[in-house]
Amino acid sequence: MEIRPILSALMRSKVSMILIGLQVALTLAIVCNALFIIGQRMDRMNRPSGMNEADTFTFGSNGFGQGYDAQAVLRSDLALLRQLPGVADATNTNTTPLSQGGWNSPINLQPRQKSATANTAFYMVDSHALGAFGLRLVAGRNFKDEEVMPMDQGDRIQPSAVIVTKPLAETLFPDSDAVGKQVYLGEDSPPSTIVGVVERMQQPWIDSSTIEYSTLIPAFMPYGNYSRYLVRTEPGRRDEVMKAVEQKLAEANSGRIIGRMRSMEQTRADAYAGDRAMAIILGTVIVALLLVTALGIVGMASFWVAQRTRQIGTRRALGATKGDILRYFQTENFVITTIGLLVGGVLAYALSLWLMQAYQAPRLPWYYVPVGFACLWLLGQLAVLGPALRASRVPPAVATRSV
Repeated sequence: MEIRPILSALMRSKVSMILIGLQVALTLAIVCNALFIIGQRMDRMNRPSGMNEADTFTFGSNGFGQGYDAQAVLRSDLALLRQLPGVADATNTNTTPLSQGGWNSPINLQPRQKSATANTAFYMVDSHALGAFGLRLVAGRNFKDEEVMPMDQGDRIQPSAVIVTKPLAETLFPDSDAVGKQVYLGEDSPPSTIVGVVERMQQPWIDSSTIEYSTLIPAFMPYGNYSRYLVRTEPGRRDEVMKAVEQKLAEANSGRIIGRMRSMEQTRADAYAGDRAMAIILGTVIVALLLVTALGIVGMASFWVAQRTRQIGTRRALGATKGDILRYFQTENFVITTIGLLVGGVLAYALSLWLMQAYQAPRLPWYYVPVGFACLWLLGQLAVLGPALRASRVPPAVATRSV
């Protein structure tokens, strides 16, 4: 089919053509960038924390009254927890991945080093941490019981042994094995020896640029009279064990308050609530834009069919088939959509560039726009199909009627 007659007809309806073209252009630009942002958010929400989240929960214990011995209670609680039916392992901890709160500190290769080699999150745990968190040891060994030292709030962190994550180990010692090497946790701290490396354990902060850099410190460290516990249960028994733990610990010591039991799945859901809300909002915007664009195309095509009914009848009388009429309107829509998409492609990359400069967002991958082209071409053809089919059914006799 020749394009020249179609262009000639479109030039007589410039306003409609321009409005639909701009609508298609804006839809392409917004949808491509919105889909890219949603993809980023989904990848971010699906990052593995490195621990067993499905069978794990945390809770706190806050003692009160005079003579409350937090260190003694911590040890007796852990002994009790590990004996409960359904408990695979338990440990003390100051924080967990995804909790959004914890302790971050430089880790250096030399004493009194002015510029930190890296920044790491500290997890104060005992020798059961690997089993309780469900971490995978890839080099070295676990903590020995004698390496786990009692600490009070405000004490300097100066452990003889530490376990680090694999990404942190590779950053500290890129050309050699980290096990057996010494590091310094602070300017004036004594050296600590890396005795083990775990595959992955994220920091508590989901926005951290060094989220994979974590260090396990062997320490019993209550915060005053407050202690935090992490329990891993046998598969499928988490909810059952959570109820039993609360009851048993309350019976074991009435001089404290047991905090709310919180599964790691809840912790993850809360940590990424903002990302999930943004993905939903952007998804709604995408659907709304596509719907409005499709309705705009349907409305424009319907208006033109009604306006050209006598012309369609004349063409039918001169020998045009239903297929010719159908192809005419589909080609007309294809031309308008293509013009809009060419403008929209430029807008999409321009919007991506602005997001990069204003919000340090990654560059929009090149393939998003071609895929958007194909999807909106298909949307345009589907949207115009109804009006085009109605046009193809206009009988030749219409040409003889008075307007």
